[in-house]
Amino acid sequence: MFRILVINPGSTSTKLAIFEDEIEVLNETVRHSSEELSPFGSISEQYGFRKSVIEKFLNRSGYPLSSFSAVIGRGGLLKPIKGGVYEIDSEMLSDLKNAKYGEHASNLGALIAFQLAKEVGIQSFIADPVVVDELSDEARISGHPDIQRRSVFHALNQKAIARQTAQKIGKKYEDSNIIVIHLGGGISVGAHKKGLVVDVNNALDGDGPFTPERSGTVPLTGLIELCFSGKYDMNQVKKLLKGKGGLVAYLNTNDAQNVQKMINSGDEKARTVYSAMAMQIAKWVGKMSTAMNFEVDGIAITGGIAYDNNFMVPWIKERVEFIAPVFVFPGGEEEKALAMGALRILQGTETVKNY
Repeated sequence: MFRILVINPGSTSTKLAIFEDEIEVLNETVRHSSEELSPFGSISEQYGFRKSVIEKFLNRSGYPLSSFSAVIGRGGLLKPIKGGVYEIDSEMLSDLKNAKYGEHASNLGALIAFQLAKEVGIQSFIADPVVVDELSDEARISGHPDIQRRSVFHALNQKAIARQTAQKIGKKYEDSNIIVIHLGGGISVGAHKKGLVVDVNNALDGDGPFTPERSGTVPLTGLIELCFSGKYDMNQVKKLLKGKGGLVAYLNTNDAQNVQKMINSGDEKARTVYSAMAMQIAKWVGKMSTAMNFEVDGIAITGGIAYDNNFMVPWIKERVEFIAPVFVFPGGEEEKALAMGALRILQGTETVKNY
C-alpha cells in the first residue's frame, strides 16, 4: 500500500488530501482570510505560512510525515512541458522561487512538497500543470508571426477526465480521441488526440468562449478601437478581458447559479446571454473536432458549471452530441488526479519525467 500526501494551494485556500492507493482517506480545505494573507507582499513570501498550515493538518490527521510514500504538489507556472508526472528538481524549484514564468499560488505546491519529502527521504512530484503544451505545429500558428498561440488550460482536471472518459468507452487514453470541456471561472476546450492535447484555447489569456468573468475571443477591430479610445489604460483593458468580462459584464455576476435563478425568475436577457455562452462553447467543440478530423470517440463536460443540468449542460449537449457521445463529470477532482499520478509512478505503470 502506498500512502500519498497531496498539496493543492489556491489563491485563498490550501486543499490537502491523503490517499492510500486509490482510496482517499482524508480531504480538507483550509481557507485563508485576507487578513491572514495581507502581511505577504508576494506569493513566494507565503511559503512559511502555507507550510505550517500543512504541518498542522498532518498533526491533526494522525499520519506522521514519515508514514508517506510520496508527496505530490499542484504544478505551478513553469516553462511549457509535456503532460505527465514530473519529479521536482533544482531547476524547477529555481524557476518557481524566482517566478520566472509568472507568480501564482500553485507555485507553492512543488516548493512545499519538495521540502516535506526531503525531510523524510521520500520522492516528490508535480503532475499536469497549467502550462502543459502538446500543441501540434499547426495549432501554434495564430495568423501572424508576431503572435503565437500558447497552451495554458486546466490540464490537471482535463487529463484526469479524459482518462475517465476513455475508460467509459472501453479504450486507453493513449488510443482515444476525446474533447474535454472544463466549465469554471475560466473555460477550456481541449482536443485530446491519442494521449496528447494537440489543440486547446488559452484559458488564461482570453482565448476561447466567454466565461463567467472573461470576455473570450472578441472581434479584433473592436478591441483595437477600445485600446486606442483613450478611455482605458493597458491594465484596465486587460481587466475588461479577464475579471470584468463575460457574465460579469453582461449580468453583473460571475456566479452561474445566480444566472440560473435569474432565468427561472423570467429574466430574458439572462437567458440569452447564458445561452450565448453555451453556443460559444459548442462552437469551440466543433473547432476541436476538426483537430482530430472529426474522429471523436467522446466528449466530456466537467468543472463547477457542469452541475447545471437545467440549462448549460443540455444546451451544450443538444449542439454537440451528434459529433460523439457526451459524458458529464461535475466538479473537479484535482486532488485525486494528483494522487493517481503519483500512484502510477510508485506502481511503475508510468515513467516519471524530468523537468
